[in-house]
Amino acid sequence: MELVKVHHSQDNNISSPFDGIKQSVTELRVPSERDKYKINPFIEANTKEVSLSHLRQDNIIPVFAKDNERTIAHQEFIEIAQECVGNVFNHQQIDIPEIRVSHEIEGRTSDAIHKSAKELLEHEKTQYFERMAFVIRIPSIKGTINGNALSLMVGGVRSYNHENLYSKKTYEKFKFFIGFQNMVCCNLCISSDGFTSEMRVGSYEELQHKITEVINGYEAETHLKAMRELTQKSLTEHQFAQLIGKTRLYNYLPKDQRKELPQMDFADRQMNTIAKDYYEDKSFCKDENGNINLWNVYNLFTSANKSSYIDSFLDRTVNAFDFSNGLAQTLNGDSKYSWFLS
Repeated sequence: MELVKVHHSQDNNISSPFDGIKQSVTELRVPSERDKYKINPFIEANTKEVSLSHLRQDNIIPVFAKDNERTIAHQEFIEIAQECVGNVFNHQQIDIPEIRVSHEIEGRTSDAIHKSAKELLEHEKTQYFERMAFVIRIPSIKGTINGNALSLMVGGVRSYNHENLYSKKTYEKFKFFIGFQNMVCCNLCISSDGFTSEMRVGSYEELQHKITEVINGYEAETHLKAMRELTQKSLTEHQFAQLIGKTRLYNYLPKDQRKELPQMDFADRQMNTIAKDYYEDKSFCKDENGNINLWNVYNLFTSANKSSYIDSFLDRTVNAFDFSNGLAQTLNGDSKYSWFLS
């Protein structure tokens, strides 16, 4: 497995966690709205794809009701992330963001106050999206695991339902990550050291600073090594059946007993998909003997996670990685995850 190194210019004083990786200079590709990836979405659920220009031009910006101070808009979050990525990875290919939104909030202009909904003209309608997720790929930094090509990427989630918009402006909350994407299936691969579940900021500058901190604190080689080790461990058909059954029991355990076990964030809906894909997924299903390696199990979890809502999507993605590593520890002989296979 080989990674391509980020090549920094001399006037860029931002340190990189990729400095020890083999160097390969590439040309920077300027993002373009015409140059979209023709691939499966990284999240599905009830989302739809939008462009950055659509967020800029066709959406209003929510405000905090008691002081009319505006929020940091979705498009501004994405633009700040783009700037940080451009600073750190300044000689790499950087693709345009893939943006998914959900929970549209509709409104109308004041001059259309007396019209019925069906009479509204387009210019009299307003909208914004309560929830937004995006990813930005850096395809010139890559690795390979078990024959699957992985591309470095960053991304984030913003959910206005996590803000108290009926109050005065205060710190705003964002989720941000850096990790890899499995380009076979577009599943995200995120570890806890590349993820911040609640980034509280009060300004653009603070958001920029914290995003850069997450990027520079990420250990890409360590993350790839841990994922690579998942290919070395396998579950038998019996163990996989135990896993599916125990995860269904998990949410119904007495609270005291559940507290003693590792966290499992996946619900019955996702477990149904995982069970089905154990047989049917063309890339990650069982082998002819019913065995399945933990890299494939991990990808069954991250694939099933695409049905999650935006605001829980990243947390479950990280949980899938932690859970898969825990299963590997159990197979090595000592782990609190053993309950799921016993």
